[in-house]
Amino acid sequence: MLHPVIMAGGSGTRFWPASRNATPKQLLSLVPGGTMIAQTVERLGDLAPPERCLVITNARLVEAIREQLPQLPAASIVGEPCKRDTAPCIGLAALLVTRVAGDPDAVMVVMPADHVIAPEEAFQTAIRQAERLIESNPHTIVTFGIKPTYPAEIFGYIHRDVPMSLSTVEELATTYRVKGFREKPDAATAAKYVESGEYYWNSGIFVWRASTILEAIAERQPTMLARLEKIAGAWGTDQQQEVFDREFAAIEGISIDYAVMEHAEDVVVIEAPFEWDDLGGWQSLARRLGTDDDDNTIVGRHIGLNTTGTIVRTSDDHLVVTLGLEDCIVVHTPDATLVASKHDEESIRKIVKELESRGWTEHL
Repeated sequence: MLHPVIMAGGSGTRFWPASRNATPKQLLSLVPGGTMIAQTVERLGDLAPPERCLVITNARLVEAIREQLPQLPAASIVGEPCKRDTAPCIGLAALLVTRVAGDPDAVMVVMPADHVIAPEEAFQTAIRQAERLIESNPHTIVTFGIKPTYPAEIFGYIHRDVPMSLSTVEELATTYRVKGFREKPDAATAAKYVESGEYYWNSGIFVWRASTILEAIAERQPTMLARLEKIAGAWGTDQQQEVFDREFAAIEGISIDYAVMEHAEDVVVIEAPFEWDDLGGWQSLARRLGTDDDDNTIVGRHIGLNTTGTIVRTSDDHLVVTLGLEDCIVVHTPDATLVASKHDEESIRKIVKELESRGWTEHL
């Protein structure tokens, strides 16, 4: 059976001041259609019933996510006691679906909670194709590559290899073996990737048997798996939280890419038949919402004079007026306002660190 696993523990610091500790990016409505995490669950459609969905987040967000996802059982929202990156998160989810949920043959679809994907029907079709592929190739790891439309420096890349044989899995003509995964490149390297036609953007979405990913973690991260197994062994007992807190904190954080994907051999990539965007920062709103005749992207009440190439986000009851701005980001919230150059967007993370160093936690 298919078990969707949604990773929802990120902080979304590049969306400050809208994204805060209590309401990070995945809990915000950045594009039409509801909050990011609500859209992620909704696009699953009938791929799996609510009781088979699992959301892994951090402990302080559990109640907020339960409020946003009332269709899921309360036990389906799991709060990590501390941040340890994606490999422990995925390993724990695999143990929960195989041992706690009692499905040793479980197939997992793992996805972040903060992506924009459309249309939903194309996404569901792609997941079902991945399931059929795994039925024929049980130890295969399947991921989805996004055909690049420009040489992006903000995404990781997948280097495709030879096509899968059509006799192996019918209807998957755009499925390839994976030659390797590449980190976010510089501009020149990204241009070479796109020009070659051999690279996809890495969507960060995976489909695999839970047993397959557990075997891979056992081989590469045995100490991690041993601690995760202690957590799963105590699940549902009076010692659950105590063991969870102790053992999870002792794990060394590492991403699934470094822990498994860079070493895995039986990996294939399906060219995604859906539109995809990883909302990495404020400039992504221009991609999703479009621009006006002056190349501005406006959300909320705004008057702009001699303003070009600027992103403004405010509320309908708070007017923002810009005069003589070019290539800027202006974000208004009730207790903090950001005015930044679009060319220095990465430094928004430095603002968060500065707030931490000053002890101004009310703005975090």
